[in-house]
Amino acid sequence: MNQTGSTTRIGLLGTGPWAVATHAPALAAHPGVDFAGVWGRRPEAAAALAGEHGVAVYEDADALFADCDAVAFALPPDVQAPLAVRAAQAGCHLLLDKPVATSAAGARELAAAVERAQVASVVFLTLRFARETAAWVAQQAAVDGWFTGHARWYGSLFTPGAARSPYAASPWRGEKGALWDVGPHALAVLAGVLGDVTSLTAAAGPGDTAHLVLRHASGASSTADLSFTAPPAAAGVEVSLLGTAGAAVMPEWGGALDAFAGALDALLEAARTGVPHPCDVRFGARITELLADAEARLGRD
Repeated sequence: MNQTGSTTRIGLLGTGPWAVATHAPALAAHPGVDFAGVWGRRPEAAAALAGEHGVAVYEDADALFADCDAVAFALPPDVQAPLAVRAAQAGCHLLLDKPVATSAAGARELAAAVERAQVASVVFLTLRFARETAAWVAQQAAVDGWFTGHARWYGSLFTPGAARSPYAASPWRGEKGALWDVGPHALAVLAGVLGDVTSLTAAAGPGDTAHLVLRHASGASSTADLSFTAPPAAAGVEVSLLGTAGAAVMPEWGGALDAFAGALDALLEAARTGVPHPCDVRFGARITELLADAEARLGRD
């Protein structure tokens, strides 16, 4: 550990659009964090991002781990997982991106490494950390009698003719589609309210569209509809619940910067107290298992 006083030294791995727009600004602005530096697979991009925030640039990831108390990841999941294992072995607490890996085996290996190292971990699942939606999930989880839930996350990231997003150029998103990119958000909310998923089935729709049907430990059922190939007029996000208390609809939420700050707060608290956060690496590994199961059922593995 390299903590000085009450400020935690945190490094960033990744230099893509997500790191530039969210991770780096949030790390630089957080009062409880000393933003230590940046490592990236593209040295010139790492140097540019580090220079923008006046922090060190690292050519070697292990050197960054050695200088930090914690590290935040903004990398493709198949790149993140083995690096996060090394970071945990170096004694760093982990602020992971979702999904934590692209295979159940990789996710379990990471969770085991975190357990062995006894470091704290948090997976940045936006809806579980944005103030509005995090409060809503906590409120609904305390309500008994939910019968069913529904999550819909339709986007046009890969729809021909739609406005181009910087994330459309992401190779792993192009390969894995909405199931793996926004599926974790839907599963995190539904499981957070209705309990762990005990059974799952899946059916393919147009393009990369995936329809999931879930049964939960509470006895409730739910569905999740996910797509990055929806017509722009059909795009949107919603989560709703039905039960003995009536209906509940998830509110809109603020930007990713505020949500990431909430995830940072959660990691700092878990590191300070030793009490795992509900969205820790074990939860991230469970979501990866569910995604891999759904992918196999869709015939896209």
